[in-house]
Amino acid sequence: MSYLVLARKYRPQNFDELIGQEVLVATLTNAIRNNRLHHAYILTGIRGIGKTTTARIIAKTLNCLDQDALNNAKACGICDNCRRIASSKHQDVVEIDAASRTGVDDIREIIDSIAYAPVASKHKIYIIDEVHMLSNSAFNALLKTLEEPPAHVKFIFATTEIRKVPLTVLSRCQRFDLRRLDESEIVLHLKNILNKENFEADEEALSLISRFSEGSVRDSLSLLDQALAINNHQKFLSSDVVEKMLCLSDRVAVIELLEKILSGDFPTSLKIFSEFYSHSSDVLQLINDILEIIHKATSIKLAPDYNLYGYSEEQRKKIRDIAQKTSLNSLARIWQMLSKGISEINFSSSPKMAFEMLLARLCHLVALPDLQQVLLNLDQKKNNIAQKNAQTNDIKPVSLGDNDLISEIMRNFEGAKLV
Repeated sequence: MSYLVLARKYRPQNFDELIGQEVLVATLTNAIRNNRLHHAYILTGIRGIGKTTTARIIAKTLNCLDQDALNNAKACGICDNCRRIASSKHQDVVEIDAASRTGVDDIREIIDSIAYAPVASKHKIYIIDEVHMLSNSAFNALLKTLEEPPAHVKFIFATTEIRKVPLTVLSRCQRFDLRRLDESEIVLHLKNILNKENFEADEEALSLISRFSEGSVRDSLSLLDQALAINNHQKFLSSDVVEKMLCLSDRVAVIELLEKILSGDFPTSLKIFSEFYSHSSDVLQLINDILEIIHKATSIKLAPDYNLYGYSEEQRKKIRDIAQKTSLNSLARIWQMLSKGISEINFSSSPKMAFEMLLARLCHLVALPDLQQVLLNLDQKKNNIAQKNAQTNDIKPVSLGDNDLISEIMRNFEGAKLV
């Protein structure tokens, strides 16, 4: 028997198994129990969050042969209709990929088939995935049927780009926004699956997978599948394996690089970058990694209880040290320069040289005093000179002299000016 990936093996088969979508489950469950179903639903959310799965659950619940299914809003999962819908083989549940069938002719086929009653179930259900890919002509052809379909017909649309769906279509549908799952919810879900598969894993390993899945259940299960394969399906999955898989083994080096930048140590920063570049030429990813550390440090500085999911204890300690030692202004300035450096590197013929020059500017910037303090000192100096002139009745223009420091700061803050 061929191996079935975890994302398919543990796909929810009823509303009770659908995690993280409590509002959707409550609304649809109550509608099914009270027989107050809308004729068209549109499900939106990021990839791998359960849109198509939810559509199939609705189809199974409405067409389940068990009489208690409608009363309890829970498909039995074992009758012929449930099994065939789950495998996308039911003649009354039509799944259409709008990404490959975008034209008006494809919609006309649907409209022509709607007039026929369902063959083996109570409802004929059309599930249109990636509905935003339909052409304008296809959407227009669907409007009349979507507004007044036959009683036995239900439409369920799924899309990741809800803004591309015409308002005329949205107004005819009941909309559900499927939310991203929290990291803690994904970790708990992964633990349950590992227990069923007789595996164990570090809490930190699961946190890393959860963070990189960005709220997508399917992505987290795909990453878990990959991690188990890299680990040769041994019974225990360590965080070291996951870090290696996600190319996070250099995260300590990234934190060290930021520490050297903050201390103005350009030679050591350049050395760390050279070692990084020798085995990875993705300079933009390095910048994004540094930006992420700055974001975490800033969050800790403003919210001391901020939780650093997906980081080892040593990494958490270093990030907290950075937050403690570095001012908020410095973190914001480095963030600004790195963000601006991304566009420079994108247009550079040599990303390596562009990043090295960015490193030089960053290390040089750290040596400069805080701009606000400099301006306050200048204002104080100006006031002192003015007071002295007033006391001696000697009216002279206030001159601050040539100040190389001010000029240097002004060059580093493009668009700034002294008032």
